[in-house]
Amino acid sequence: MIRVLIADDQQLVRLGLRMLCESEPDLEVVGDAVNGEEAVRLAARLMPDVVLMDLRMPGIDGIVATRRIVTARPATQVLAVTTFDDDDHLYPVLAAGAVGFVTKDTPPDDLLNAIRGAARGDRMFSQSPLRRLVDQAASGHQAPPAVPALPSSLTEREHEVLALVAEGLSNREIAERLYIGITTVKSHVASVMTKTGCQNRIGLAVLANRAGH
Repeated sequence: MIRVLIADDQQLVRLGLRMLCESEPDLEVVGDAVNGEEAVRLAARLMPDVVLMDLRMPGIDGIVATRRIVTARPATQVLAVTTFDDDDHLYPVLAAGAVGFVTKDTPPDDLLNAIRGAARGDRMFSQSPLRRLVDQAASGHQAPPAVPALPSSLTEREHEVLALVAEGLSNREIAERLYIGITTVKSHVASVMTKTGCQNRIGLAVLANRAGH
């Protein structure tokens, strides 16, 4: 059973997410929060596996709340739930420790799969904002985290994995595409991060884009 905490200042959004999660036998909504402070407090008390975190809420925002939750309990995975005009918040929330982000218009099945993936520790991203972030970073409209040059030590398989990360695919999707195990994918992603110095998948996506992948 995956324990889910919902944090959003809009009642209809909270209700919709709750109804969606509670329709699944493997998901349990343990609470919902109307702002960042309440999200931090409930996360400490309820110890959810996944927090669905709105980025813009009154009081402390989703970025600060994410940092506090992940710092206090690293086992809790935070999945940011964003709107199309939240692009400026996505780099900061990943730096704060979020496992990924999905848009609020994500199809229900995709959102449920993102929650399950986040609970496993997979990096989960909606492809539209991921593509926009990569494009913005590559064109200089938004300064990305420092991205090193593509190292020559990457293996052919690591190049393949890097290219699929740049497409926004999850570890499970990469495993299916390359016909390898998900544990093997995770090992390749970790190796690429180590070799490149990138701290997250956004950095890898930008790196791959700049390298022409």
